[in-house]
Amino acid sequence: MNDALLKKLRVQVQDYMKKSNHETALFWADKAVTLSYSMPQDIYMLVQSMYNMNQFDRAAKLIESQKYYEQYFIFRYLLAKCYYASKNNKSALAYLEDVTETPTFSISAPISKNVEGIPNDEEMQASMYLLKGDIYRALEVKDSASDCYREALKADIYCFEAFSRLVDNHLMTADEEHDLIGSLRFDVRCKDKEEAEMIRFMYSMRLKKYDKPDKFELPETLETMHGNLDVATSLAERHYYNGEVKSSYQITEHVMGIDPYHPLCLPLHIALLVQLKKPNKLFYLAHKLVDMYPDLAISWYAVGCFYLMQKGKQDLARRYLEKATLVDNLYGPAFLAYGHSFANGNEHDQAMAAYFKATSLMPGCHLPFLYIGLEYSVTNNPKLAESFFRTALEISPKDPHVLHELGVTCYGKEDYSKALAFFNAALSQVEHLGPEVTVNEWEPLLNNLGHVHRKLKDYDLSLKYHRKALALAPNSAQTYAAVALAYCYVGDFKQAIEHLHRSLSLCHDNSFANSLLENVLEQYCKDEVPELIPATHITPCTSGDITAETPIEKSHPAGGEGESATSSVKRGRGDAKSSAKVDGLSTSTPYHKIPMEFGDGSTRYSEEDMELDDTL
Repeated sequence: MNDALLKKLRVQVQDYMKKSNHETALFWADKAVTLSYSMPQDIYMLVQSMYNMNQFDRAAKLIESQKYYEQYFIFRYLLAKCYYASKNNKSALAYLEDVTETPTFSISAPISKNVEGIPNDEEMQASMYLLKGDIYRALEVKDSASDCYREALKADIYCFEAFSRLVDNHLMTADEEHDLIGSLRFDVRCKDKEEAEMIRFMYSMRLKKYDKPDKFELPETLETMHGNLDVATSLAERHYYNGEVKSSYQITEHVMGIDPYHPLCLPLHIALLVQLKKPNKLFYLAHKLVDMYPDLAISWYAVGCFYLMQKGKQDLARRYLEKATLVDNLYGPAFLAYGHSFANGNEHDQAMAAYFKATSLMPGCHLPFLYIGLEYSVTNNPKLAESFFRTALEISPKDPHVLHELGVTCYGKEDYSKALAFFNAALSQVEHLGPEVTVNEWEPLLNNLGHVHRKLKDYDLSLKYHRKALALAPNSAQTYAAVALAYCYVGDFKQAIEHLHRSLSLCHDNSFANSLLENVLEQYCKDEVPELIPATHITPCTSGDITAETPIEKSHPAGGEGESATSSVKRGRGDAKSSAKVDGLSTSTPYHKIPMEFGDGSTRYSEEDMELDDTL
């Protein structure tokens, strides 16, 4: 063997691999293996070249034939990675599981000594835990996957992929994420304070974004990171999760202007385009993504979200969102939006199936639980609905949408004191938004406060909140009818008649307004107090963007659409990210808030009868 020639070939192979000339590297790596009689470092370069050429089965057979995977972690890792790339997850996992028989194997127990030209076992521990976690996640064993990602971070705190899998896929709750950051012990594992501060900050800014944006502060040593797009996107997510969609959109527009395909910003930007009703921009973005990245789930997710915004095109939305789930069956925001497409068509069983799938993929995100609760409300199962709402509240205790839904549930049970407490808690969160308040989203909350005060016989406050709702949505036929009902309770029938006429001018087929008007006119002409207005159900309004069915309303987070039905309660949906984020998401998302994560933000109402109590 000519040592000088072999050394020259090794240098050439490494050089061509750096230049991404994989076919040339493969050719000469094969010759180096022959010249060295299959030494480990030459087999390593040959396997890498085969992997880069997508020759996964060939690389796996080569490693198995040489038996080097029994001696070196790197070959066991590459063998498992080849099987994983070939979608043979069980075979891949078999090579990463602990082995007690001879030769023994455990990722936590390195065995080989350093060999020139290949990574040692300790260097491979984090990568092996990461791959093992990915395999478990592909097999939908999320608890084991989460444990593997944690072990990867403990082995190497710079292993961002493991951290990203845990956080971006919502595998942990907000409290668990903060506990993880505390367990990494940056001060001990980093060489100096500046290094520890940088890693802690870069990880902390990716955690659940439920904190207010004013808590987002850069350390003095990292002031130059203000211009970093990942940092800007994290700030946008905080605004989004706190309902400040306009501020969030300004930031994502800036990021997308610099990097039109920024992977972290894309799910959030899509969710914002849906919530802010910008279909033209979403159409343009979706088609660019499909042209550039047809193999990515987010491309078809963007197309599906566009059609989700279009009335009467839910079938198309369903088709493209289903394609997104087929491209990547682990992309949670796509399943969330897929459920919205069914919910919009009142196909509740299919919607819940999609939402349950999203809960398994994103157990640390509150949005799937919120929407499952909504579907149970629609199908008149208030106990299960409340159970899922409370699960969502545990994950996101300050989300006004969740608080609102629980208020609606309590109203349906005639527990008006608890309903009032939840509505007031939701209102206190919304009041922090200031000019960021979305009119169509929060008008139902004010109306619901009016209804619950009416039930508690506080008629002046009831009228006050209905009038506030009317200020937010001056063209809402349902709100005019609610104001008229409040005027009946305070004895001002002239104002009641006037507001009922305005309600009917906006929605002619509002049966409740017609019935109430007939009774009020009859009693007003007799100059008597109305004895009892018969309970009548309000039918959907066909004019305008707002349907009218009942007094108490429901509003939903950014990320989807749906409806529910309880006594005296109006429900609607916003748009969740995936963020969704999604990742967006995104969901969700986000993401609704999604994220990510995402629907069209319109409001639909459930059935409710507005009636005067017998006490009048």
